[in-house]
Amino acid sequence: MCRNIKTLFNFEPPATEDEIHASALQFVRKLSGFNKPSHSNEAAFNLAVAEVSTAARKLLISLQTTAPARDREVEAEKARERSRLRFG
Repeated sequence: MCRNIKTLFNFEPPATEDEIHASALQFVRKLSGFNKPSHSNEAAFNLAVAEVSTAARKLLISLQTTAPARDREVEAEKARERSRLRFG
């Protein structure tokens, strides 16, 4: 759906509040079609971001896995390599 929303579950160190908020913001932007809402829509937009952040945080806390936690640097390097192969 949204290329900018990154997987936040099962990483070491765990996702930060800023990462959760950024993914919620991107999700609400995608749903609403607004990069920055008008003044009249700002309260509803901000409320939606806060509610999605809360739901995402609850989800991340409640998920369980037996897989070992992934390393952020290793995953970032894999993404850079995929980008190099894709874009040259």
